[in-house]
Amino acid sequence: MLAVFVALGTVFTIFVISTSYSQIIELFPTGGGGYLVASKLLSPTWGMISGCALLIDYVLTITISIASGADAVFSFLPVQWYDFKLGLAIAAVLALTVLNMRGAKESVLPLVPVFLIFIITHVFFIGYALVSHLSDFPAVTQAVVIEARRTSAELGLFGMIVVVLRAYSMGAGTFTGIEAVSNGLPVLREPRVQTARRTMRYMAISLSFMVLGLMLAYLLYRVEHQPGRTLNAVLFVRATAGWPTDWQYPVVLITLLSEAAILFVAAQSGFLDGPRVLANMALDRWMPTRFAILSDRLVTQNGILLMGGAAAITMLCTNASVTFLVVLYSINVFITFTLSQLAMVIHWWNTHQLSAHFKKLLVNVTGLVLTTFILVSVTVLKFRQGGWVTLIITGMLVAVAVCIKRHYEQTGRLMRRLDGLVAAADSAEEGAEEAAPTFDPSAKTAVLLVNGFNGLGLHSLFAIFRLFGKLYQNFVFVQIGIVDAGNFKGYEEIEGLEKHIKDELAKYVEFVTKQGYYAESVSSMGTDVADQITQVATGVCKRFPQAVFFAGQLVFPRETFFTRRLHNYIAFSVQRRLYQEGVPFVILPIRV
Repeated sequence: MLAVFVALGTVFTIFVISTSYSQIIELFPTGGGGYLVASKLLSPTWGMISGCALLIDYVLTITISIASGADAVFSFLPVQWYDFKLGLAIAAVLALTVLNMRGAKESVLPLVPVFLIFIITHVFFIGYALVSHLSDFPAVTQAVVIEARRTSAELGLFGMIVVVLRAYSMGAGTFTGIEAVSNGLPVLREPRVQTARRTMRYMAISLSFMVLGLMLAYLLYRVEHQPGRTLNAVLFVRATAGWPTDWQYPVVLITLLSEAAILFVAAQSGFLDGPRVLANMALDRWMPTRFAILSDRLVTQNGILLMGGAAAITMLCTNASVTFLVVLYSINVFITFTLSQLAMVIHWWNTHQLSAHFKKLLVNVTGLVLTTFILVSVTVLKFRQGGWVTLIITGMLVAVAVCIKRHYEQTGRLMRRLDGLVAAADSAEEGAEEAAPTFDPSAKTAVLLVNGFNGLGLHSLFAIFRLFGKLYQNFVFVQIGIVDAGNFKGYEEIEGLEKHIKDELAKYVEFVTKQGYYAESVSSMGTDVADQITQVATGVCKRFPQAVFFAGQLVFPRETFFTRRLHNYIAFSVQRRLYQEGVPFVILPIRV
């Protein structure tokens, strides 16, 4: 009977967290997942911790959703078949991974009718339970009061709270979609903010209705645990106990299958948002930069394979036990919630118009107190039941992120040694006399891919001079401006980025022109470097039929695991693309 308090606490938490994340959506109108919120409002380090928790959270979202779906399927099958549940769960992970490799739409659209069946059947059963037991409500209310008094007398008020909190923590998966909406904002329809807020509102209402309705239905039908059966399966069978057999079996079967299907759909948030968080962290050098270009199909597939592979391994190691998976999940999801709430509280507190935002501050303060209390309580209560596992895994991922970040910082220091060429080029440019190069489109043309007027680009340019002498009479400098998948650039920022790129390219053109060569530049904006360069190459090759593309590639003093895994991606990816188009591409080794 104490489950009523669990249901009410869950409903309250749903509305507090969803309201808080609606405010995050307003503040981050192009995507404000837990990683970005903590990174920008707290510190990059806290953002990294939130991001690591989110990555594991999305892996567990895939695992727990599919494991729960498998439980729903096997609730209607003979108990002796239960040993096959693990195989079905792993097969479902692999199937969803393959579908997502082909495209997210293909994996979701066929399940829309199933989603509607899920809504209809579950709303019907909840409404049927409540309406058919209206006369039992006074007795249930009295039973709840008696149970609360008896438990409080036996265990004390604190003991009763611990019992309720332990049960409450098992429902942490209820809040999965709230973070997913905020994190996946860039893929929503325009106007995105209104769409996201409307989605959040519908989600809060539907989740609250389902949680409270199912909990009350359990009490009204005296649902108890049965081996090999979910509580919902027990509820549906008892609710249809007096029905004709020809009706009972199909209705319960359809309801459970739709439930399993919708749980598989819930796993989609892991496949969609997991690579997005990975991309966000890669942009800040906490993860390999090859994951930063979210629109590159190969990179997206790598992210999907990573999430799907990790989910399959987790499923195998936990034997698809929902009870154990919830323990792992409940800690990580509240790490992200707590850091997001703390970040928003600090933001509103530091605003110049605190009085105007007092209500928003109050919402986030309430959310912070609630999520912190839940996080600490769940960690303490669940530590020996497997909570230590998720803390260790998260800690290991944090350590990996720190190592990756340090490697990129060390690489940055090595690359700064190359920047001495910039000063040398500037001085040489000042002393050179303006030449009058002639434009000959049929002459040999070197097309150099650069990323700013820096040592790496100049080393690559000088390597062309050194290796080929006067062979190339035309030079074209190409730079792609990345509108990244995570740290969105607004219109003003995009305009500033375009101007900065053109200014950097102009320095190359001016320098080469003064050396007596014809030079021009091409810039483009996009989310996929390889795709943008392929498009640019088509136009350049039409203008300069004798064009050969060049790009510099870092060569480190000694090859290590990090240098092999964290570099050497973009140049070779572009090379593969251009080779397929029949365009010659030369990679120039640049030692650092």
